Amino acid sequence: MTKVLESVNSIVWGAPALILILGVGAYLSIRTGFAQLTLFPRAFREFFAKLRGGKAEDGALTPFQALCTALAATVGTGNLAGVAGAMAIGGPGAIFWMWICAVLGMVTKFAEATLAVRFRVKEGGEWMGGPMYMIRQGMGKKWLPLAGIYSFFGIAAAFGVGNATQINAVVTGVNSAVTAFGGRETAMGNVLMGAALATIICAMLLGGAKRIGTVAERLIPFVSAAYLLLGLGVLIARAQLLPDAFKAIVWGAFSPKAVTGGIVGSMLVTLRIGVSRGVFTNEAGMGTASIAHAAAQVKHPAEQGLMGIMEVFLDTIVICTMTALVILVSGVAIPYGVDVGVALTTDAFSAVYGDWVAVFIAAALCCFAFATVLGWGLYGARCAQFLFGSGVWKKFAILQSVFVLLGAVLNTGTVWVLSETVNGLMAIPNLIALAVLSPELSRLVKEYKNRLAS
Repeated sequence: MTKVLESVNSIVWGAPALILILGVGAYLSIRTGFAQLTLFPRAFREFFAKLRGGKAEDGALTPFQALCTALAATVGTGNLAGVAGAMAIGGPGAIFWMWICAVLGMVTKFAEATLAVRFRVKEGGEWMGGPMYMIRQGMGKKWLPLAGIYSFFGIAAAFGVGNATQINAVVTGVNSAVTAFGGRETAMGNVLMGAALATIICAMLLGGAKRIGTVAERLIPFVSAAYLLLGLGVLIARAQLLPDAFKAIVWGAFSPKAVTGGIVGSMLVTLRIGVSRGVFTNEAGMGTASIAHAAAQVKHPAEQGLMGIMEVFLDTIVICTMTALVILVSGVAIPYGVDVGVALTTDAFSAVYGDWVAVFIAAALCCFAFATVLGWGLYGARCAQFLFGSGVWKKFAILQSVFVLLGAVLNTGTVWVLSETVNGLMAIPNLIALAVLSPELSRLVKEYKNRLAS
C-alpha cells in the first residue's frame, strides 16, 4: 500500500506541481508588488498590536483569533516531525527550499486571506469563506465544479493531514518519552491515548468555530513561545556549531551528496521534499487557512492578509528553522534515507538537556497536534457544509473523532505519504483560483496601500 501511495505521491509532487506552487507564488509577488516584503513591517506591527486581543461581533472572530485558529492548523507535527523527516529524506538542503517556499508562501497566504474576506458570505449568522467561496462568488457558475473538487479534497485532508498524521505523531512522541524512562510501547496504550484525544476533540468541535478560536488563542502562543525558548537554549549552548549548520543547509540545497555522504544525491529530491514538506507545515497554496481568516472582523480585506504573511513567517521561518538548527547542532546522527518521525527531534533536544526533555517535547507535540486537529476540524466541517448544508457539522465532528482513534494505530510512513498526496491535490484548484482572481487582489492591495498613505 505504501509503495502505491509513494508512486502516486511522486506524480502529484512532480515537476508540474512544483512549478505551479512556486510559479503562482512568484506571479502573485509581481502582481502585488512583492507584498510579503513591502507590507512585512506593517504586518509585524499589526501582529503585536493584535496580541492585546479585543472583541468581535457575533458570528465573527477577532483578527488575532482568526490568526491563531489558522496557526492552530498550521503549527503542528510538521514543525517537529515533518522537519526531521524532510532533513532525513532530502538532507539539510531541504530546509533551504522550505525557506524559499515560505517567502513565496507568505504572499500566497496573504492573497488567500485577503480574497477570503473579500468574497465571504454570511450564512446562519456566521461568516463563511475560503477557496470554495472565492471560486463561487468571484469566478462565476462555470467554475463551480472546481469549488466542489476543492471541498471534497478538503474533507479528505481533514481526516488525513489534519487528523491522522497529527495523532500518529503524538502517539510516537509519547512513546518516545515513555521509552526514555524505561517503559515500553503497547497497542492498548496507543488505543487509550487515541480514545482520550477523540473524546476531548469531539467536545471542542461540537462547540463550533467560536470555541475553536478561543482555545487556539489561548493555547498556540503559549506553547509556541515555550518551544522556541527551549530551542533557543540549545542554540546558545551550541552556538559555535551554528555556522556549520547554516553551511550544511545552504550547501546541501545544491549539492546534497556532499553533505549526506551520497545517500541523498539528487538536488531534485531535495527540492521536492523541501517544497512538499514546506507546504505541509505552512499550508500556503492549499487555501485552508483562508477558511479561518474569512471569519475575521476587519475594516479592509488586506488587513487580514497581513496576518497571512505573519502566519507563514512564524510557522516556517521561525519554528521550523528552530527545529532544523537544533537537530544540526545537537550532534545526533541523522539517519539519511529514512523517513524519521519526531524521535529525531526528541533525541536532538535530549542530547543537550537530558532525557527529561522528552516529556516536554511529547507535551508540546500533544498541544500542537490537538490544536491542529481542531483547526482542521473547522476546515473540514466548512467544506462539508459547502457541499451538504449547515446540518452536517455535528456528524462531521463525530466522524473526525473516529479518525482520531484510527490515527493512533496507523503506520507513520503511510500516513505521511497519503497526507502529502492530498496536500498536492488540494493545492491545484486553490492555486488556479488565486491566479484567476489576481486582478482583484491587485486592486485590493493598491486600495489598501492608498489608505495607508492617506
